[in-house]
Amino acid sequence: MSSRPLVAVLDYGSGNVHSAVKALAAAGADARLTADRGLVMDADGLVVPGVGAFSAVMAALQKIRGGELIDRRLAGGRPVLGICVGMQVLFEHGVERGVDTEGLGEWPGAVTELDAPVLPHMGWNTVQVGEGSRLFTGIEDERFYFVHSYGAQKWQLDVQGPFRQPALTWCDYGTPFLAAVENGPLAATQFHPEKSGEAGIRLLSNWVQGLSRTNL
Repeated sequence: MSSRPLVAVLDYGSGNVHSAVKALAAAGADARLTADRGLVMDADGLVVPGVGAFSAVMAALQKIRGGELIDRRLAGGRPVLGICVGMQVLFEHGVERGVDTEGLGEWPGAVTELDAPVLPHMGWNTVQVGEGSRLFTGIEDERFYFVHSYGAQKWQLDVQGPFRQPALTWCDYGTPFLAAVENGPLAATQFHPEKSGEAGIRLLSNWVQGLSRTNL
């Protein structure tokens, strides 16, 4: 029996996700690419990858009722990590080339095109780590690998009461955008940790190590 935390990588037809599975394994997880609903629900952590267009990712998620799985996990305080477009679809909607597509609505707000002279934003960039971040423990000054033209450029969720305030990590490329969000059991990165070398493995390791902790 493996003592490694079980991490399900949601298989809904999104590009090449095998690098994410390998990176999670290097970070200490028993990582499995799966669309099995029971395994997705029972896993210690769920990773939602995503590449390509917002609308295409949403259509693919809807086919397997991925939004329902994410909702059910979060309702039970079960950790979920979105990556790249897997982060973007967590917002209410995305606007790409004039097309407004409804997202999963876990966070309010829109994903829109970056106001930058050259798109996509492709390559390594530094981030401004948010106060209280756990994902970036020990890697606050590292660079991470981005490939995207769109992002969440505002944060609109007002967290009240006893809940921990979200840790918001920003990046700048022409305009500031959210590079990562840590909000209770739900976390996400706009960059690709699996393509970010040792720093990315450290970030995933920080997430994997926290799977047994209460994040609320």
